[in-house]
Amino acid sequence: MDPKWVAQAALTVGLAVISAVVFLLLRCQGRGRPFGPAGWRLALTVSLLTGGLSAGVALAGHALLDDALATVLGAVAPSGLWLSQMRAKQDERRSLGREVATFWLVSLLTRLDQAMAEDERVWCEKRVDPSWNVYELSLAAARYHERIRDRLSADDRRRERVHARLDAVERRLDVAALIEDGAARSLVATALTLSRHTRTPRYERYLGNLNRLHGVLRHDAENDVLRLLAAAYRAGYRSLPGYVPPSRARAGERAIRAR
Repeated sequence: MDPKWVAQAALTVGLAVISAVVFLLLRCQGRGRPFGPAGWRLALTVSLLTGGLSAGVALAGHALLDDALATVLGAVAPSGLWLSQMRAKQDERRSLGREVATFWLVSLLTRLDQAMAEDERVWCEKRVDPSWNVYELSLAAARYHERIRDRLSADDRRRERVHARLDAVERRLDVAALIEDGAARSLVATALTLSRHTRTPRYERYLGNLNRLHGVLRHDAENDVLRLLAAAYRAGYRSLPGYVPPSRARAGERAIRAR
């Protein structure tokens, strides 16, 4: 086997795989991390398959093209696969041939999207402690909002509705705190009407069972904190530290000193 051809083939395959990785990262920008804990195997599979397929096409045309053109074709061919897959989503009159040809890619990307969503869920849930009380959850939401607000652009803040999410958390937890303090049912009912986030028939249905209403309000507030964190994750702010309530931080320091 010609050593020159082997070297050329290795270069073509390498560039094709690198190109496939780059286009995969561009495709997933703003969605999540393709090479995260749950998705890296799928991301690697997609990159190797698209890169290998592109390199194979380029090497098959080696007899018709010179070495440089074959290498360039292998490097840019993955972009054609991604663009055709993106156009297929936008084109309502998708042909059967195109769907069959890209079915494997669509299937892998669907599974990769699910894996990225799982990574996002795990990352967010690690930063919300179910044992926090209402006050601690409110403090955590405010701290996360402060950090995320400074890292996101104005457009990202508007798109992710970070201010609205913080407001929703605080208004729901305000009512939950009233219930914890033993407020009368009439006072809780009035408090529900003070914000658009709590002025809903869904909450009014639980006025007959304040304990249940407290649980629903806390659950919804916690979900909004998770959505706030998800905005940070999708924006690439994955170094965001988990919030530790002051009381628990002091307890941890006392435990360390007691050792």
